Amino acid sequence: MKTILNPAAIAWRKSSYSNGGDANCVEVSDGFPGAVPVRDSKNPTGGVLLFPAAAWSSFIATVKANQLS
Repeated sequence: MKTILNPAAIAWRKSSYSNGGDANCVEVSDGFPGAVPVRDSKNPTGGVLLFPAAAWSSFIATVKANQLS
């Protein structure tokens, strides 16, 4: 099934690790059971990536553990 999201109708939030500007930031949205929408904060009308919640949680845990190389 294809999911179509309207980025303008979604409440977005930036990471608490954001430097306060729009450089190198992604925004995510809550409230989508089983999925996490992600977009580039520099291009809010651009595309949205939709990740399975489990995959996003695993990615965040890896980032927090500083295990990316």
